[in-house]
Amino acid sequence: MEKPVFYLLDVFAEEKYAGNQLAVFRFVTELSDNQMQRIAKEMHFSETTFILSDEKHDGGYDVRIFTPETELNFAGHPTLGTAFLIQREIIKKPVNEVVLNLKAGKIPVFFDYTSKDSCILWMKHLQPIFGKAYDAKLVSSILSLDVHEINTSYPIQEVSTGLPVIIVPLKTLESVKKARINKDEYFKFIRDIDAKTILIFCPETYNKANNLNARFFADQYGIPEDPATGSANGCLASYLVMHLFFGTHQINLRVEQGYEIGRPSLLYLRAEKKKQDFSVYVGGKVELIGNGKLV
Repeated sequence: MEKPVFYLLDVFAEEKYAGNQLAVFRFVTELSDNQMQRIAKEMHFSETTFILSDEKHDGGYDVRIFTPETELNFAGHPTLGTAFLIQREIIKKPVNEVVLNLKAGKIPVFFDYTSKDSCILWMKHLQPIFGKAYDAKLVSSILSLDVHEINTSYPIQEVSTGLPVIIVPLKTLESVKKARINKDEYFKFIRDIDAKTILIFCPETYNKANNLNARFFADQYGIPEDPATGSANGCLASYLVMHLFFGTHQINLRVEQGYEIGRPSLLYLRAEKKKQDFSVYVGGKVELIGNGKLV
């Protein structure tokens, strides 16, 4: 049996050594759940994925996703990065679509080759579920901010397209930059709710070509801050069209993330709401950094 091999990728990256790091493993049939978890902890990226077989099953490729602390049903940048790796190393030719069978369900990833320089991968999200809204004073305290720094024209709300996140609108980039998680209050807050993560955003950006700046915090999963979060940005896209943040039920945006931790990332968001039906896509570019084999 061939030993597990791994590939290192940067996802939502406009160049190498940016975006969100990902390790993808193949030839893992002999690995136990515990071994996968320990390998993910050893890699110590926000997520590590394991392709269970190079053969399709039920129309897609079976994939599992682990943070350093736990297994996830769904996550965005691992989905895009793993689809990129499957196309490059398993299929080995251009394709329009790769389907991943995740614990959250079947997630299709589409390949846009229209750019002469690189391919943009697009991930279709599941229909969003909008949950409870939360008090601005409570959440501002968790973020170590003053309550007036939150844009209370819009709700602080739990949203899920596979992995629930609390969406927090802030007024300025300065507030986004200075936000710090009060861990005692954070862990007390998430103890009895579904969402364990927080995404903050504002309409001011470092790069004038972009539309929003965002940060994402997930201490519960061993990720103090994530440089690029596809799952949470799908929730954000759903939130934006639901609450008419840009005055329309249709968006086509660029979201920057990761600047505050030295990993500049760019995510493309497309979403539309028609009556109660949502169409939500998150896109980005992927860079292959290297590969190796477990000994």
